[in-house]
Amino acid sequence: MVRIVTAGVAVVDFVFFLDEMPRLAEKYRARDARITGGGGAANAAAAIARLGGQAMLASRLGDDQVADMIAAGLEAEGVDCSMVRRFEGRRSSFSSVFIDQAGERQIVNFRDHALPMQAGWLEAALPPDFDAALADTRWPDGAEALMRVARARGLPGVLDAEAPIREAEAALHLASHVAFSAQGLRDWAGHADLGRALADVAAETGSFVCVTDGANGVRWRHGAASGFEPAYRITALDTLGAGDVWHGAFALRLGEGALPADAIRFANAVAAIKCTRTDGRAGYPTRNETGHFMKEARPCS
Repeated sequence: MVRIVTAGVAVVDFVFFLDEMPRLAEKYRARDARITGGGGAANAAAAIARLGGQAMLASRLGDDQVADMIAAGLEAEGVDCSMVRRFEGRRSSFSSVFIDQAGERQIVNFRDHALPMQAGWLEAALPPDFDAALADTRWPDGAEALMRVARARGLPGVLDAEAPIREAEAALHLASHVAFSAQGLRDWAGHADLGRALADVAAETGSFVCVTDGANGVRWRHGAASGFEPAYRITALDTLGAGDVWHGAFALRLGEGALPADAIRFANAVAAIKCTRTDGRAGYPTRNETGHFMKEARPCS
């Protein structure tokens, strides 16, 4: 079984489904709600496990009830949490998430800024063998440590490049594959021309770089080579966590030896299926579901 190590943030999301986004300082009633695990690296790990990979998460938590919820939820998904560290007297992260009828979301997150950022312990804690690494930018020190080890071992090291990018500059230059969100790439470039920004970051890092842009698909560049993979045609019900599962699926396929363009197509399918479901991690697709979807679904033109 392919083993993927992810490093970054793990949270609990309190999710509220609304007819439209709140705009006034008033009370609103949700038509549905749920409590689910969240966080870029944690969601990616859960997606990897659901897709048949062996997922290991490195993360930082407090010593509170939220940490208990986070760890229990991940372990129930089959994620190895032996590299999740809890820090005494600190608080774990959680978010309030609003989702409207179009599937768009608005997130308010709490983070304990006193949670130690140092990752000196991580390299020693890593397993002797794994096939690929994935890190988000919410824990820059952890991302740098994991990308450094992946590079030293000649393994795919994927950076989930979400804003703010400059805080994870060291990891950006160590990663073999950098997958930006559109917002993340605009943050890095300081302008909205994604094509020019993609070319610039490819030249600066020398890595394989791509940008995910929802229904607009994924553009990629590696040296002088470039390409595009369309998104799948779906009716989105809930986009929360779609980018996270995309990155998990992408890293998994790279760890299995797939070419980046093939890994992108697979990740597009996994994210598309997730967006058609409203039940959080329970809606993450299996490998068989993804394979059937890719045979039957139509790409956006």
